[in-house]
This record gives sequence, structure tokens and C-alpha cells, in this order.
Amino acid sequence: MATMLARTVVRVSQTNKGRFASVAARAFTSTAAVSGNVPVDFEHFSSGWDVDSSAVGDIGKYHIETFNKISPQGLARFPSEKYEIKEDWEQNNAHAILLRSHKLQESEVDVSIRAIARCGAGTNNVPVARMTELGIPVFNTPGANANAVKELVICGLFLGSRRLIQGINHMKSLGEQGLAKERVEKDKAMFGGREIVGKTLAIIGMGHIGAATAREASALGMNCVGYDPALSIESALKLPRDIQIMDSISSAVSNADYISLNIPYIKGEGGTHGIIGKDVISHMKNDAVVLNFARGELVDSEAMKDFLDNGSGRYISDFPDELLWNHENVVLLPHLGASTEEAEETAAAMAADTIQAYLEHGTIKNSVNFPAAALPDREKGSIRLTVVNKNIPGMLATISEVFATHGINIQQQINVSRGDVAYNVIDVDPNIVEGGSVDLKDLQKELTMHDGVLSSRILFGRPGVGYARNINGQYFV
Repeated sequence: MATMLARTVVRVSQTNKGRFASVAARAFTSTAAVSGNVPVDFEHFSSGWDVDSSAVGDIGKYHIETFNKISPQGLARFPSEKYEIKEDWEQNNAHAILLRSHKLQESEVDVSIRAIARCGAGTNNVPVARMTELGIPVFNTPGANANAVKELVICGLFLGSRRLIQGINHMKSLGEQGLAKERVEKDKAMFGGREIVGKTLAIIGMGHIGAATAREASALGMNCVGYDPALSIESALKLPRDIQIMDSISSAVSNADYISLNIPYIKGEGGTHGIIGKDVISHMKNDAVVLNFARGELVDSEAMKDFLDNGSGRYISDFPDELLWNHENVVLLPHLGASTEEAEETAAAMAADTIQAYLEHGTIKNSVNFPAAALPDREKGSIRLTVVNKNIPGMLATISEVFATHGINIQQQINVSRGDVAYNVIDVDPNIVEGGSVDLKDLQKELTMHDGVLSSRILFGRPGVGYARNINGQYFV
């Protein structure tokens, strides 16, 4: 059984770059535990920080910072005895961030942040590449808003088939003139349309939303074709049996009456910016209806305007477009895709569960920049550590050697990588081999300050402590 001990850490003045420029000398009480014969000693806000130790929040809890209005039902997934949730941590000591549409700036990501979760699928409002460089996983909630967006796509099918918006506005005008009853039958021919039964829907991107849209459209009597070069087995199993998979976007749209875009927006070379441009549009039927509830930047506005000007096609979207907003064949809605109580609650709950799993167990699921990782439950009394490092040769050996040098046995571990970052979860035996001696506080510093290591955590004892970072050779713990 772990024995809890009190320990006082005295901070000394030091010079550092950035917002944590000076650290005054003051005492700060931390907590230590003994597991087996390994002292599990934590330093907390003891190196590199410029904070008032009397106002850092509850040291025995994880600190969650929220941007936007996050569903209270979702936030309730955080147990109050282990988590403290606030919109603003004035002392820059939050441990994780939850946000929806807020455009996150690097200056808002405090040095104490371990993880970021977006309550939604897209992460364009988060500087993901920079977070990867800093060793911070970014999570999303794929599928949480799939049903809400799918329902809006189906709504878009009808908006593109019948001139419903124009008809509504016309009836309002007639009502103001007192002519509604007189003209209601005479004027209906102005707003004729077509039915969707038997028509072909091309689905570009068949993830959670695309697959759900395909199932719903098929049930409504539509013929579905699809394109997705990254189609997963999970999504494929959810598609209608009679859907036809095409080998390119152009071939998918060539005979489609309706086209639904369900792909992510990716900047840069080989990305998806303006992917629905002149070339793709040239393969479309002149009366095709394009439904864009994915991202506005996917569509080349100039090419779309030319298409709409020279045919009877229509464009339906919930993203603003400065060129197309007043075109007679365009319907632009507010960004309503995930704006339902159910979707917001589900997304917040998924984000909360993901953050909990990472903070408490080191588990990574649904990250857009880190590899998936999970170790089985640790043995009782064992100590779990995590290490984030650059994905360069020799790092696994370097990390393992630190434990071996101090006579600590690794019970189980996982090392996974994704792009430029690697992630380790390590369970160690609390009993040191004969002749060995180590304080995990010192071992953590040795681990963290190796060239190539970005951060480390000790997942043992009190929530919120045991996090260390190597920032340009400066030790933050």
C-alpha cells in the first residue's frame, strides 16, 4: 500500500524566455508516495514557472479549461472529486482544453496543457501542426455530430429540389399585401421542383456522416454512388449494399443529380482546398445540386458561380460565401450542422471521456496528430509513466536505458509513432533490484531532459501533478 508523505519544494529565482519569465523564491508543498521501495516524489510548479502558488487551484484535481459554451451534460462526465472546470485559469495552470468553434491561438495554450479536445470532427480551429511539435495531443469526436449533419444534408436535398425558401418568402410578401388567399393557387407554378425518388446521389467522403447520409438516401429511394480513397472497413460495413463505389470524384459526380460533400478541409499541397473546382464541375450535369455541409473552402467559388450562371444547378451550404451569397440558385444557411442539443451533448461527452482516458491512464483514442495507444490495466501498486518524444532513431533504447540504469523493471510498455511524434506508455515495478536506488522525481527529470524528449508524466497518486516538459533545454515541472 502506498504511504503518503508531505514534502516541501523551494523554488529559486531563474531566468526564462516567454510568459514564464521569472520565478520568485518561495516554498510550495507537494506530495510524495512510496510504492514498493521506489519513492514516487512529485515536483509541481517548481521549475520554470511564474505563478502564484497560493492561487494555482486545487492541486489534488485535474484542471480543465473550456472555450465556447460546452454542454453541461457533457462536462458532467468529469467527476467533481477529481476535476475542476473553469473558463479562465488566470494562473496559467490548466491541464487540458475543451473547445468547440473557438479559434485557438498558441498563446492560449499554457505550458501546463497536456491535451486539447475539440467537441466536433473538424480541427481547423486548432494549430494542430504546432501542437504536435510541442508534444500535445489534439483529440476530436468523430461521429458525435454525424446524425445532426446527416439530417441537415437530407434537408438540403429538399431545399435543392423544391424552391421552398423562395416560396416562403413569396407567401410572406403576399401576406403583407393581404393577397395570400387570392394568389396561393395561382402562384404555385412559380416554385415547381422535382422528387428525389429514383435520382442519383453522389457521396464524396464516406466516413460517419457520408455513410449515414447514404443509408438515409437509399431508404428514401435514391440511387447512391460514392468516392472515398480512405474508406475504412468500419464505414464500409455501414454503407447500403447497393451503393456503387467509384474510382474518382469526377466519375462519381458525372451522372449524379445530387452531390454531397463530406470530406475534411486540408490545406497545402495535396490538400482539399478548392477540390470542387473547374475540372470536377465540368463533369457534373448542368442541373446538379451540390450540398456542402463539410467546409466552405472545399468549393472554388468562381468555378461554382460559372456553373450556376450557365445551367440550372443549385448550391446548398451552411458556410458563408462572399461571391455566391445572393445568387438566385444558392441557399446559404448559418453553420447549423452540429447545432442540436443532442449533438452538442454527445460531442462534449466524447471529448470529456477522451480527456479522462488520457489524463488518468495515458490512453490515446481519436487523436488527429498522435498515434492510438492503450495498455491493459496496470498491476496494483505499479507505477505508470508516459513519455512523448520526437520520432527519431534510438529514442526507445534511450528511454528504456534510463530505467535499466536505475534497476527498475518495466512490466509492460507500448511505443507507437505517427509522423514526427512518438508516444510511450510504461508500467514499472515499484520494487528496485538489489543495489538500486532512485527517486522517481529525479528519474523523471533525467528522462525528460534527454535530447528529443518533449514531455513526461507520472500517472500515480494525486491528480494533476507529475507532468514535466523539456522546452528548449529548460525543465518545466
